[in-house]
Amino acid sequence: MLEFGYPWLAVLAVLPLLLRVKRQATTEAALTLPALARLASEPSGSKGKLFSLSSVLAMIIWLMLVLAATQPRWLGEPVTLPQQGRDLMLALDLSGSMEIADMQYQGQSVNRLDAVKSVVSDFIKRRQGDRIGLILFADAAYQQTPLTFDLVTVQKMLDDSVLRLVGTRTAIGEAIGLAVKRLNTYDSSNKVLILLSDGANTAGNIQPLEALQLAKAAGVRIHTVGVGAEQMVQQSVFGQRVVNPSQDLDERLLTKLAEDTGGRYFRARDLNELNQIYQLIDQLEPIERDSVTYRPQRSLLHWPLAIALLLSFVLAARNINWRGVFKHAG
Repeated sequence: MLEFGYPWLAVLAVLPLLLRVKRQATTEAALTLPALARLASEPSGSKGKLFSLSSVLAMIIWLMLVLAATQPRWLGEPVTLPQQGRDLMLALDLSGSMEIADMQYQGQSVNRLDAVKSVVSDFIKRRQGDRIGLILFADAAYQQTPLTFDLVTVQKMLDDSVLRLVGTRTAIGEAIGLAVKRLNTYDSSNKVLILLSDGANTAGNIQPLEALQLAKAAGVRIHTVGVGAEQMVQQSVFGQRVVNPSQDLDERLLTKLAEDTGGRYFRARDLNELNQIYQLIDQLEPIERDSVTYRPQRSLLHWPLAIALLLSFVLAARNINWRGVFKHAG
């Protein structure tokens, strides 16, 4: 269907006619003088024609410019977007302990952050129809992306995250508080925070239990993931020894955060357990939103502009004194 963005600009099409009428009225008034009357009675050749080819070309050019100014566009058939989905805020720990290489990936030891990135990347790709937000926290919490359907941007921000970007400690309370604040700006019946951490709360101005009360009051469900292996072989001057690299993980806190808000706590000792995030999300209730319909638009203003440009060249070529040009050239 053809539509115009500014249809009222079409009144400009009659502007040259109004100017012509005004000029004729001025000329008729001037002919009351005898001298001008005699001048007007003299033959004027081709200039006396009412509609010369040049005037027709000029009129068409003007009409094409006016048509372009009205912003013509073609509207396609209505398209309804799927609006069933979830509002998910991801909070990712970037503290110094996330550098510990106690996770196995394709037979090689990788640090915790790289392991989380590989799993969360697949998780983001599967979230078609969901709005995803990303929060990074260490000494403090920062929002990298708001809730958005633009999964490509969320993925890019995740890929760009590096260790010690926001400090070396762990501000779990601030991460929850910031997530609750951002989720509260949206009218949603299903507000979910997925918090991934490998330690205990050691920084921030908000304590986790205080942030927990905020989350409960706002109706935010928290799912927590404790990241890190329970055994790791270390090489020392006395030989090899087995240590627990996750001894600082506060599982009691993460469990309480999840259970008190109706969520679940997951222990991710390796990538296989970390992949349970998929099962978690599949169990969440989808939220209902009003359907959104849009009509694809295709601008057509380049066509009248092209016609106006072409006719301008024709008009310019017609008005050039080619005989004089060739005479001077010779």
